[in-house]
Amino acid sequence: MAFDFSNFSGKIDKTIDHIHADLASLRSSKAVPQLLDPVRVELYGNRLKVQEVASISIPNAELLLVSPWDKNVIGELERAIAKAGLNLNPVVDGDVIRIVVPPLTAQRRREMVSLLHQKTEDGKVMLRNIRTATKQAIEAQRGQAGVSDDDVERDLARLDDLLGQAMTTIDKLVESKESDLMKV
Repeated sequence: MAFDFSNFSGKIDKTIDHIHADLASLRSSKAVPQLLDPVRVELYGNRLKVQEVASISIPNAELLLVSPWDKNVIGELERAIAKAGLNLNPVVDGDVIRIVVPPLTAQRRREMVSLLHQKTEDGKVMLRNIRTATKQAIEAQRGQAGVSDDDVERDLARLDDLLGQAMTTIDKLVESKESDLMKV
């Protein structure tokens, strides 16, 4: 009897999606809407994401335009972006907020790559924790009716194979993001 890997695969997919979103929030020299993902603005009694209160457009590679749907919240939105610690300087221009994304210095690029590797390692630790819990569930089947030692060993090998595929996916994400960060 084979182990059901659907729960394991679902957790792995969610973890990879989380890592991907976390890496997307790392600032490169290009303007991307994900730069504003960490920003939360206090409106209507709630802490909301920028994407929940405004549209974000990219007219060119160095500029983000944030257009709030309710023009009365533009001041709060600007303050939230300025206080988010992203080294971005929002400027209110009528009904929109302009955010110029300055190019990264060589030192800041190295810092971002270091942060990239730290975030990636945190994600890999999450994957290894998921693997450990699944391995324990597989090994708990030993001795049960209809489960042979060969079945357990085969399931453990499949577990390692699935984890290896996930790690390869993460390594490719890191490689791509690192080249993006180091690109001048």
